[in-house]
Amino acid sequence: MKLAFRLTLIAASLAVTHASFAQENVLNLYSARHYQTDELLYENFTKQTGIKINRIEADDNQLLERLKSEGKNSPADVILMVDAARLWRAEADGLFQPVKSAVLESRIPANLRASDEGKGPEWFGFSTRARIIVYNKVAVEKKDVSTYESLADPKNKGKVCTRSGSHPYMLSMIGAMIERNGEAATETWAKGMVNNFARPPRGGDTDQIKGVATGECGVALANTYYYVRMLRSTKPEDKDMVNKIGFVWPNQESSGTHVNVSGGGVARNAPHREAAVKFLEYLSSDEAQAYFANGNNEWPAVQSAVVKNPALDALGKFKMENVPVAAMGKNQATAQKILDKAGYK
Repeated sequence: MKLAFRLTLIAASLAVTHASFAQENVLNLYSARHYQTDELLYENFTKQTGIKINRIEADDNQLLERLKSEGKNSPADVILMVDAARLWRAEADGLFQPVKSAVLESRIPANLRASDEGKGPEWFGFSTRARIIVYNKVAVEKKDVSTYESLADPKNKGKVCTRSGSHPYMLSMIGAMIERNGEAATETWAKGMVNNFARPPRGGDTDQIKGVATGECGVALANTYYYVRMLRSTKPEDKDMVNKIGFVWPNQESSGTHVNVSGGGVARNAPHREAAVKFLEYLSSDEAQAYFANGNNEWPAVQSAVVKNPALDALGKFKMENVPVAAMGKNQATAQKILDKAGYK
């Protein structure tokens, strides 16, 4: 009886929550993006449409768990994630619904959205970031770290730092590597990486960059926007660190540099589906795309968007890998097995 009563209360609570979020002219956004610069993005959408945005922010895993626990009573209209692996996981868990939109399909490149099986893609990438190699100018020669594969070469023993192998940024990159090189070659690479660690994997991308600058690491992997943040910083300590490090666009003579996405889709049980599609279409507009680039140092997914970010421009042009983002997610379970087997913590 107690359990039944408790379950009734939970159901009633979810129903009230759903009803409170289901007001007209609102959009309920579940977002894993925590960037202050996105405030202008949301404010501008409301100014243009009159649609108020209710936001719930958490990291990707927390949002996925919340959405699954809410089930069909979830008030979420739009789900935003910051990694292809997590977007794919949300799709695999049935948390998105297909979207047929001529606007989105004409503006978002096919390789930056979920595959379309006739019903419409379930999610779209709205901004991109590259996984670069950062190296210490004194301890490492640039030519010795020109590819992802070179980091596993014995000549770099004791020099490599990365974040945890279970982090989605790493899983997406290795998922792309599996797609390009196959499982056997990727496993060999993972074992070489473990042999070359300067220390056990830990911290975020900024920690990897700082480790390279201080000499704790000779070389590390980092997303471009972390590096550009440091370039744009006015702090003396950040300027000093930038002077000690260089960066490489990996694999320019072969497969190209790994690129990941931040993206989203319409929630499975969205109470405001029309507003949700309108919001996704807004995110693909040149104006919104410029917010991604100028505010958080990401590249727009839409090629026509104009970027006015000198620090981002200063990185120059590079060859991107041609691996569909959906494949990165599809391969994440295999990627984790390979890393676990190699002892990549």
